[in-house]
Amino acid sequence: MVKQKTIKSEISLTGVGLHTGKEVKMTFKPAPINNGFTFVRVDLEGCPIIEADANYVVNTQRGTNLEKLGVKIQTSEHVLAAFVGCDVDNVIIELNESEPPIMDGSSKFFVEAIEKVGVEEQDATRKYYVVKEVISFTDEATGSEIIVMPSEDYQVTAMVDFGTKVLGTQNATLKNITDFKTEIADARTFSFLHELENLLDNGLIKGGDLNNAIVYVDKEISDTTMENLKKAFGKDHIAVKENGILDNLTLHYPNEAARHKLLDVIGDLALVGIRIKGKVIANKPGHYVNTQFAKKLSKIIKIEQKNQIPVYDLNLPPLMDIHQIMNILPHRPPFLLIDRIIEMSDTHVVGMKNVTMNENFFVGHFPDAPVMPGVLIVEAMAQSGGILVLSTVPDPENYLTYFMKIDNVKFKHKVLPGDTLIFKCDLISPIRRGICHMQANAYANGKLVAEAELMAQIAKKQ
Repeated sequence: MVKQKTIKSEISLTGVGLHTGKEVKMTFKPAPINNGFTFVRVDLEGCPIIEADANYVVNTQRGTNLEKLGVKIQTSEHVLAAFVGCDVDNVIIELNESEPPIMDGSSKFFVEAIEKVGVEEQDATRKYYVVKEVISFTDEATGSEIIVMPSEDYQVTAMVDFGTKVLGTQNATLKNITDFKTEIADARTFSFLHELENLLDNGLIKGGDLNNAIVYVDKEISDTTMENLKKAFGKDHIAVKENGILDNLTLHYPNEAARHKLLDVIGDLALVGIRIKGKVIANKPGHYVNTQFAKKLSKIIKIEQKNQIPVYDLNLPPLMDIHQIMNILPHRPPFLLIDRIIEMSDTHVVGMKNVTMNENFFVGHFPDAPVMPGVLIVEAMAQSGGILVLSTVPDPENYLTYFMKIDNVKFKHKVLPGDTLIFKCDLISPIRRGICHMQANAYANGKLVAEAELMAQIAKKQ
């Protein structure tokens, strides 16, 4: 079981926001288990927190921008990619502006900061979403598509095609996230000349210079444009190399553009909020399609988690057998409806019943189509909860259990002879004065068959 991880101590970086042009200080701080990645705007009253959550994405122009209750974080993807690439789960990211520093346009400096302070394990197991079937999202307007398919590890492939001769078609693949630091982290952001002109004309990339972006020249540069570029970036001379990029930078890789797009995919999919065990293939990825896919995947995961079917090894010795159950519960056959207690804590209990054709209720329900009555499934869930509440008193044999309330009951599938029922009951609130309020679910054949919110009270026998 892989443990969650955070950084060992805090570390700060300073730089300029690419689009805001403002000086910004960013501090990485260790975070508790299950915190995930959270941004904190320390420059605003109350230091509001914005979780790295796909549902907070409001804009994807030139970066992935988050907003919660009017508080914004811009271009979050490079920082988030660094933490995923460094195998970190929980970090607090403090900013005194809305945008992290662009640095050199990659994740390199963020990775170096993380490695400088080091990473440590935490006392909690990392959660994964294991991909079981192909999930996809397509942007019909652009033809961009992202799919994820089953795989033992998190793998990412990015394929880019901008329809320009200067860049052409490029691919990049990351087979193991441990290679992120050496193969992907230093891949820098890029822009085409026609985009750059538009951004400058609209007052964007105020923090841009020719040290944090590769510029692909996809059109002939006029003398006016050349002079504007010199002025914007404070250069006396700008020229175009033979490979079609401005002469400010030397490519780290022939396919650096595809590698950076892969970096963006990793950063944007960090907004799903859980590690993925699956292979991602992104065709013509961009922040819009990346984050729309992240939203779709996040929604699927939440639905599956809500309906997640617990798995227990029924071959192991039970926590309580039928004799121990009868020492606690006052019920007796034919109204004792649980056979075993599989596990129990202060806040939950798991019971089991083997449903056989010999059950007396099958005589009349129904003679030609035996189905376990739903009301008895609810009773069996309550008896499992009764074990939990009666275990809080020293003399359970002197108590009886009474229903107080049943809410939100749903029956989803029939229970038939030969089925094995699993009952999982979780406390909604702490047990007080012998009152147990719990969410109860019943499972059979890998499906949720019934659910209910139950309240019961134990009372001493008169």
